[in-house]
Amino acid sequence: MIRKMSRKHVLAGLAAAGVLGVGIAAPTVALADDKSPSPSASANADQGTDRKQQRADRQAEFADALAKELGVSTDKVTAALEKIREQHQGDRPERPSAEDRQAWQQERQAQLKERLDQAVKDGKLTQEQADAVLKAVEAGVFPGPGGGGHRGGWGNGR
Repeated sequence: MIRKMSRKHVLAGLAAAGVLGVGIAAPTVALADDKSPSPSASANADQGTDRKQQRADRQAEFADALAKELGVSTDKVTAALEKIREQHQGDRPERPSAEDRQAWQQERQAQLKERLDQAVKDGKLTQEQADAVLKAVEAGVFPGPGGGGHRGGWGNGR
């Protein structure tokens, strides 16, 4: 049994296929043209600027491919993408500075020490056990204050 599709459904399907095609093709094209060698350990100073340049190049290629697919100018697509990026930038919380993170870690470590001291006082831990926990946290064995641990600290779920 053959059903007749409405023009609206056909156009919606074609639009979805076009967006999907660009979403798949643009990153593929961007990655296929990247023939730069991976940076060595001695190039760490330039790595940040190289990454920014590579990102800008990929974004320009994506905007060009999207403009061609949609049949509009690259400048118009680039302006629209920049506008959206700026809108989303305002929604993002600012990252804390290194000093703020260090102060937060010191504060959390002081809170942990207080809790461990109370546990020793209550007879739940020995002083040796409390010292071992603090030493492990400082060494980064556990995620959270003082140590490297997992990214994001306590309970971030990453």
